[in-house]
Amino acid sequence: MLEYSGDLKRKFPNLKVLTVRINNVKVGKKSDELEKFKDKIIRETREKYDLNDLKNVSVFRTYRDFFWKINIDPTKTRPASEALVRRVLQGKKLPIINTLVDAYNLASLKSGIPLAAFDCSTLEGSLEMRFARKGEKFRGIGMSKTMELAGGEIIITDSEKTIAIYPYRDSEETKITTETSDVLLMVCGVPGIEQKLEEA
Repeated sequence: MLEYSGDLKRKFPNLKVLTVRINNVKVGKKSDELEKFKDKIIRETREKYDLNDLKNVSVFRTYRDFFWKINIDPTKTRPASEALVRRVLQGKKLPIINTLVDAYNLASLKSGIPLAAFDCSTLEGSLEMRFARKGEKFRGIGMSKTMELAGGEIIITDSEKTIAIYPYRDSEETKITTETSDVLLMVCGVPGIEQKLEEA
């Protein structure tokens, strides 16, 4: 389902991503049951973590170390799971996007592992994870305009476009909406996180 380019495999032989396709999903705007579950996960998160020590938690430290290796400053662009935990510990509300996105955000919050999801109807051909070439274009979720990549970022592409900058930003074109019925769910691993990845 996802191929890794040769140069990426050589540089990060232990980089692992888990993917699963889920068909005939019903995505709603909001679910009262999910909101109750969200309250439970938020309570557990506040009991489990201390904001001042978050960067030293093993799972977040592993992602931060990987970010430094791929020239991303994790103090400015945080791993998605850590950003969600920080938000909760700061007393901020989790955004309500739709039932599927909200559910995988909760899974990420609970496991510490970033997750991503793509609407299968927007994907063309096979998927590849590789290093970006200078000048390639990408528009992330919520971005008003397309950005030009510097080159060297780890990206995921289909046969026509970039669908993610790995492992922290997904594409506007492939995002999950209430019209989505078939989903590609991605569990975003980094070297050193293999066992935790299987648990997620």
